[in-house]
Amino acid sequence: MKQVTVYTDGACSGNPGPGGWGAILEYKGIEKELSGGEKDTTNNRMELTGVISALSALKESCAVDLYTDSKYVCDAVVKGWVYGWKKKGWIKSDKKPALNVDLWEQLLPLLSYHEVTWHWVKGHAENEKNNRCDKLAVAQSKKFAAL
Repeated sequence: MKQVTVYTDGACSGNPGPGGWGAILEYKGIEKELSGGEKDTTNNRMELTGVISALSALKESCAVDLYTDSKYVCDAVVKGWVYGWKKKGWIKSDKKPALNVDLWEQLLPLLSYHEVTWHWVKGHAENEKNNRCDKLAVAQSKKFAAL
């Protein structure tokens, strides 16, 4: 199984508002950057979309070290919350509906396909690749703000 390192980030101006996401995929020293955005979205949607887009870009099942500064995405998976939400019909423990169900339903099959090891990193800190993803995400959010 190929070992891939992935960095992702999302950004949103307004929340909701124009947003963007960025991702870097790294395999054997080769890097590929991906980015995109939407005109009316939220930061959490962009964080999720970055992860989904990065994992979807992999052409075969891989062992993935995934670095994100999103506690929302990382904790929901690592602490198992998302699996509980799904089991309870997308209702959280506080009895409120889970948000971004459409994106979680895209992410879960990818997490079954790939062996993902999650790494939370502090945003806007010393992780060079996370900072690069932030720049990609912000650039996309600005692009969509201009539409």
